[in-house]
Amino acid sequence: MVISEAKPAIPVAGGYLTRKKLLKNLETIGNGAMINALLDSMRASSPTRGGPYDAQDHNSWIVRHPSALTEFEEITSASKGKQIVVFLDYDGTLSPIVNDPDRAFITNEMREAVKNVAENFPTAIVSGRCRTKVYNFVRLSELYYAGSHGMDIKGPSKGHRQTKGNQTVMCQPAREFLPMIDEVYKALVEKVRYIPGSKVEHNKFCLSVHYRCVEEKRWCELADQVKRVVKNYPMLRLSQGRKVFEIRPTIKWDKGNALEFLLESLGYAESDDVFPVYIGDDRTDEDAFKVLRVREQGIGILVSKAPKETNATYSLQEPSEVMHFLKRLVEWNKTKPLIN
Repeated sequence: MVISEAKPAIPVAGGYLTRKKLLKNLETIGNGAMINALLDSMRASSPTRGGPYDAQDHNSWIVRHPSALTEFEEITSASKGKQIVVFLDYDGTLSPIVNDPDRAFITNEMREAVKNVAENFPTAIVSGRCRTKVYNFVRLSELYYAGSHGMDIKGPSKGHRQTKGNQTVMCQPAREFLPMIDEVYKALVEKVRYIPGSKVEHNKFCLSVHYRCVEEKRWCELADQVKRVVKNYPMLRLSQGRKVFEIRPTIKWDKGNALEFLLESLGYAESDDVFPVYIGDDRTDEDAFKVLRVREQGIGILVSKAPKETNATYSLQEPSEVMHFLKRLVEWNKTKPLIN
């Protein structure tokens, strides 16, 4: 899953402190200053930490990343004559962030909005969660699903308008890591089981260790246990999200690669006639935002109430605004004039 990894930048004199430097502490966790830096990083990973931001900071950020609802006409104008393809993160984008990742349910209204989007545009959900878990939450067979940060991709079921053949596995670049992931999962469960509130989630091609319900005084202890396990597996890498540690294969594959793979599968690899719209709140979604900037195609929309370093062009504050945006997109598509 990742349970929504996006993190606010830490405000310091003259701007914001990059999260990249703090994440390096996961690789060098030790005593003293390093532990304190890691603890600061873990605190900042909470959506209730790292703020509040003063109005000037927030207004300045909004100028650089305006609301996708406010600038809706600008977005649709840029897409004219092109095929819109919609990419959506799950946690924090379609569903709210919750303490129990197994209860991050999508509302019926949001499900209907996503269903309507998929009837109008090719649509994919790209999540850190196991693909089957995301599908069980959403239960829409007309979508593309990219689970495990894009390392497990399937297309729509046979018979849907956007399908290319039946729903067979399209891409699993980390299949060889499955036995290792299973082994590490068992080791992590054993290591952290005595830390109340901790939860290890198996996402097939990656793992998540959640500490949202762990007392803050046990956070560094949990981080140390996770690091002790992962250091024995040099082919895996450790990263940090919003009250979650992520363990993934070291292969060069992320949500940005998944976006490019899906665009190629749809026949838009080298096309100038496509307009990808990627919406996500997660730090890992930045890989997809970067791809769109490099391609100079489409837009990235970050879901966040707080200023964060991002490669996204626009912003939305929460899942309810995402739903409103999706509904407007469908309505616009139904009423836009046909181009001869």
